[in-house]
Amino acid sequence: MIKVVLDTNILFAGLYSANGASFKVLQHLAAERLQIVLSTPLLFEYEDVLKRNQLKLGLDDAKIETILDNLCAYSQFQKVYFLWRPFLPDAKDDLVLELAVAAQVSTIVTHNQKDKVGIDKFGVEAITPKMLLERIT
Repeated sequence: MIKVVLDTNILFAGLYSANGASFKVLQHLAAERLQIVLSTPLLFEYEDVLKRNQLKLGLDDAKIETILDNLCAYSQFQKVYFLWRPFLPDAKDDLVLELAVAAQVSTIVTHNQKDKVGIDKFGVEAITPKMLLERIT
């Protein structure tokens, strides 16, 4: 099973539209063909993004809690003891990188590859959902 870290933009895109690769990634997660690694800070970031956009996503608080609970159920939890900040321009991207490094996961799935320049120094790559789907199938 492939282990990855999902950037928040993948979760948002997958919940926003059932037509794209991000939605298919979430389907693979639910079908247990994929496992995500999760940390407490990233879970809080997911919650923040979903709650800020709940009208756009058509989700109420109860549905958001259910989504987050399901993500936790399909995830491997990883504590992050060492921070590499600041490394990337956005601190929220740093928490995704730190999680990947701590969990020894070599892949971050994101729509913002350009924001992850230099992460190869940590043995981590940033790929799009489409690229991940090509690897899975």
